[in-house]
Amino acid sequence: MDSVRSDRDAAEQSRIPVALKILIAGGFGAGKTTMVGSVSEIRPLQTEEVLTGADGYDDTSGIEGKRTTTVTMDFGRITITDDLQLYLFGTPGQDRFWFLWDELSQGALGAVVLADTRRLAECFPSIDYFEQRGTPFVVAVNCFDPERRFGADAVGRALDLDPDVPVVLFDAREPHAARNVLIELVEYVARRQLAHAGR
Repeated sequence: MDSVRSDRDAAEQSRIPVALKILIAGGFGAGKTTMVGSVSEIRPLQTEEVLTGADGYDDTSGIEGKRTTTVTMDFGRITITDDLQLYLFGTPGQDRFWFLWDELSQGALGAVVLADTRRLAECFPSIDYFEQRGTPFVVAVNCFDPERRFGADAVGRALDLDPDVPVVLFDAREPHAARNVLIELVEYVARRQLAHAGR
Protein backbone atom coordinates (compact mmCIF):
# COMPACT_ATOMS: atom_id res chain seq x y z
CA MET A 1 0.00 0.00 0.00
CA ASP A 2 2.83 2.38 0.87
CA SER A 3 4.53 1.68 -2.47
CA VAL A 4 1.29 2.51 -4.34
CA ARG A 5 0.98 5.78 -2.43
CA SER A 6 4.63 6.70 -3.08
CA ASP A 7 4.25 5.89 -6.78
CA ARG A 8 1.19 8.14 -6.93
CA ASP A 9 3.00 10.94 -5.07
CA ALA A 10 5.99 10.63 -7.41
CA ALA A 11 3.67 10.83 -10.45
CA GLU A 12 2.00 13.95 -9.09
CA GLN A 13 5.35 15.61 -8.40
CA SER A 14 6.62 14.84 -11.89
CA ARG A 15 3.44 16.11 -13.57
CA ILE A 16 4.13 19.06 -15.85
CA PRO A 17 1.46 21.78 -15.80
CA VAL A 18 -0.22 22.92 -19.01
CA ALA A 19 1.19 26.29 -20.12
CA LEU A 20 -1.07 28.65 -22.04
CA LYS A 21 -0.11 31.86 -23.79
CA ILE A 22 -2.25 34.94 -23.14
CA LEU A 23 -1.91 38.36 -24.75
CA ILE A 24 -2.50 41.52 -22.74
CA ALA A 25 -3.45 44.19 -25.27
CA GLY A 26 -5.11 47.58 -25.43
CA GLY A 27 -4.39 51.19 -26.19
CA PHE A 28 -1.46 53.33 -25.17
CA GLY A 29 -1.52 53.93 -21.42
CA ALA A 30 -4.38 51.53 -20.63
CA GLY A 31 -2.40 49.64 -17.96
CA LYS A 32 -0.94 46.60 -19.75
CA THR A 33 2.49 46.82 -18.12
CA THR A 34 0.86 47.47 -14.75
CA MET A 35 -1.38 44.40 -15.06
CA VAL A 36 1.46 42.06 -16.06
CA GLY A 37 3.64 43.42 -13.26
CA SER A 38 0.94 43.16 -10.60
CA VAL A 39 -0.10 39.58 -11.32
CA SER A 40 3.17 37.92 -12.37
CA GLU A 41 4.70 35.51 -9.85
CA ILE A 42 8.12 36.01 -11.42
CA ARG A 43 9.92 39.28 -11.93
CA PRO A 44 8.32 40.54 -15.15
CA LEU A 45 10.36 41.31 -18.24
CA GLN A 46 9.58 44.86 -19.32
CA THR A 47 10.82 46.84 -22.30
CA GLU A 48 9.96 50.36 -21.16
CA GLU A 49 11.51 53.41 -22.77
CA VAL A 50 11.07 57.13 -22.13
CA LEU A 51 8.36 58.73 -24.25
CA THR A 52 9.53 60.64 -27.29
CA GLY A 53 8.71 64.26 -27.92
CA ALA A 54 8.12 63.73 -31.63
CA ASP A 55 4.98 65.40 -32.94
CA GLY A 56 2.07 62.99 -33.20
CA TYR A 57 3.93 60.05 -31.65
CA ASP A 58 2.94 60.10 -28.02
CA ASP A 59 -0.52 61.51 -27.39
CA THR A 60 -0.77 61.73 -23.61
CA SER A 61 -4.10 63.56 -23.39
CA GLY A 62 -5.95 62.03 -20.47
CA ILE A 63 -2.77 60.33 -19.21
CA GLU A 64 -0.51 63.34 -18.74
CA GLY A 65 1.51 61.66 -15.98
CA LYS A 66 2.74 58.86 -18.26
CA ARG A 67 6.51 59.03 -18.86
CA THR A 68 7.41 55.66 -20.44
CA THR A 69 6.04 53.27 -23.05
CA THR A 70 6.47 49.59 -23.95
CA VAL A 71 8.51 49.20 -27.14
CA THR A 72 8.57 45.41 -27.57
CA MET A 73 6.59 43.49 -24.97
CA ASP A 74 6.03 42.73 -21.32
CA PHE A 75 6.31 39.15 -20.09
CA GLY A 76 5.13 37.47 -16.91
CA ARG A 77 3.87 34.15 -15.58
CA ILE A 78 1.13 33.13 -13.18
CA THR A 79 0.12 29.71 -11.85
CA ILE A 80 -3.67 29.38 -11.76
CA THR A 81 -3.77 25.77 -10.48
CA ASP A 82 -1.23 22.96 -10.07
CA ASP A 83 -2.10 21.93 -13.62
CA LEU A 84 -2.32 25.34 -15.31
CA GLN A 85 0.17 28.14 -15.85
CA LEU A 86 -0.42 31.24 -17.94
CA TYR A 87 2.36 33.00 -19.79
CA LEU A 88 1.47 36.65 -20.24
CA PHE A 89 2.66 38.71 -23.19
CA GLY A 90 1.86 42.41 -23.00
CA THR A 91 1.72 44.03 -26.42
CA PRO A 92 2.98 47.53 -27.20
CA GLY A 93 0.08 49.97 -27.39
CA GLN A 94 1.27 52.48 -29.95
CA ASP A 95 0.59 51.92 -33.63
CA ARG A 96 4.23 52.32 -34.64
CA PHE A 97 4.95 49.05 -32.79
CA TRP A 98 1.97 47.06 -34.10
CA PHE A 99 4.18 45.14 -36.53
CA LEU A 100 5.22 43.06 -33.48
CA TRP A 101 1.68 41.87 -32.79
CA ASP A 102 1.64 39.07 -35.39
CA GLU A 103 4.73 37.50 -33.81
CA LEU A 104 3.46 37.91 -30.26
CA SER A 105 0.01 36.49 -31.06
CA GLN A 106 1.22 33.21 -32.57
CA GLY A 107 0.00 30.32 -30.44
CA ALA A 108 -2.03 32.48 -28.07
CA LEU A 109 -5.09 30.95 -26.42
CA GLY A 110 -6.77 34.33 -26.21
CA ALA A 111 -6.36 37.95 -25.18
CA VAL A 112 -7.32 40.48 -22.55
CA VAL A 113 -8.09 43.88 -24.10
CA LEU A 114 -7.60 46.62 -21.53
CA ALA A 115 -9.91 49.59 -21.83
CA ASP A 116 -9.45 52.96 -20.18
CA THR A 117 -12.77 54.85 -20.15
CA ARG A 118 -10.83 58.14 -20.30
CA ARG A 119 -9.61 57.06 -23.78
CA LEU A 120 -12.05 54.32 -24.78
CA ALA A 121 -11.43 54.67 -28.53
CA GLU A 122 -7.82 53.58 -27.96
CA CYS A 123 -8.87 49.94 -27.55
CA PHE A 124 -10.77 49.69 -30.87
CA PRO A 125 -7.67 48.62 -32.87
CA SER A 126 -7.04 45.74 -30.42
CA ILE A 127 -10.66 44.59 -30.64
CA ASP A 128 -10.57 44.78 -34.45
CA TYR A 129 -7.31 42.82 -34.54
CA PHE A 130 -8.65 39.91 -32.47
CA GLU A 131 -12.08 39.88 -34.12
CA GLN A 132 -10.53 39.67 -37.60
CA ARG A 133 -8.37 36.72 -36.53
CA GLY A 134 -11.05 34.89 -34.56
CA THR A 135 -9.02 35.13 -31.36
CA PRO A 136 -11.18 34.93 -28.22
CA PHE A 137 -10.86 37.97 -25.97
CA VAL A 138 -12.38 39.62 -22.94
CA VAL A 139 -12.47 43.36 -22.31
CA ALA A 140 -11.13 44.45 -18.92
CA VAL A 141 -12.01 48.01 -17.97
CA ASN A 142 -9.16 49.41 -15.91
CA CYS A 143 -10.88 51.59 -13.31
CA PHE A 144 -8.67 54.55 -12.47
CA ASP A 145 -9.81 56.35 -9.31
CA PRO A 146 -11.25 58.94 -9.06
CA GLU A 147 -12.19 58.79 -12.75
CA ARG A 148 -15.86 58.31 -13.55
CA ARG A 149 -16.77 54.63 -13.79
CA PHE A 150 -19.09 53.11 -16.36
CA GLY A 151 -20.88 49.79 -16.02
CA ALA A 152 -19.80 46.73 -17.97
CA ASP A 153 -22.97 46.81 -20.09
CA ALA A 154 -22.42 50.46 -21.03
CA VAL A 155 -18.82 49.77 -22.07
CA GLY A 156 -19.90 46.72 -24.11
CA ARG A 157 -22.47 48.83 -25.97
CA ALA A 158 -20.01 51.68 -26.53
CA LEU A 159 -17.50 49.23 -28.03
CA ASP A 160 -20.23 47.45 -30.06
CA LEU A 161 -19.14 44.05 -28.73
CA ASP A 162 -20.91 40.78 -29.42
CA PRO A 163 -23.17 40.05 -26.44
CA ASP A 164 -21.18 36.96 -25.43
CA VAL A 165 -17.85 38.85 -25.07
CA PRO A 166 -17.23 39.31 -21.33
CA VAL A 167 -16.60 42.82 -20.01
CA VAL A 168 -14.99 42.96 -16.56
CA LEU A 169 -14.35 45.96 -14.32
CA PHE A 170 -11.07 45.73 -12.41
CA ASP A 171 -8.02 47.60 -11.13
CA ALA A 172 -4.81 46.57 -12.93
CA ARG A 173 -2.79 47.38 -9.80
CA GLU A 174 -4.58 44.70 -7.76
CA PRO A 175 -3.11 41.19 -8.24
CA HIS A 176 -6.28 39.37 -7.19
CA ALA A 177 -8.43 41.44 -9.57
CA ALA A 178 -6.00 40.88 -12.45
CA ARG A 179 -5.94 37.13 -11.73
CA ASN A 180 -9.74 37.04 -11.88
CA VAL A 181 -9.66 38.67 -15.32
CA LEU A 182 -7.32 35.94 -16.56
CA ILE A 183 -9.57 33.23 -15.12
CA GLU A 184 -12.54 34.87 -16.85
CA LEU A 185 -10.69 34.64 -20.17
CA VAL A 186 -9.77 30.96 -19.69
CA GLU A 187 -13.35 30.11 -18.76
CA TYR A 188 -14.69 32.09 -21.75
CA VAL A 189 -12.38 30.21 -24.14
CA ALA A 190 -13.51 26.88 -22.60
CA ARG A 191 -17.19 27.84 -23.08
CA ARG A 192 -16.53 28.75 -26.72
CA GLN A 193 -14.75 25.47 -27.36
CA LEU A 194 -17.58 23.48 -25.80
CA ALA A 195 -20.13 25.38 -27.88
CA HIS A 196 -18.19 24.69 -31.10
CA ALA A 197 -17.77 21.01 -30.17
CA GLY A 198 -21.51 20.69 -29.64
CA ARG A 199 -22.38 21.94 -33.12
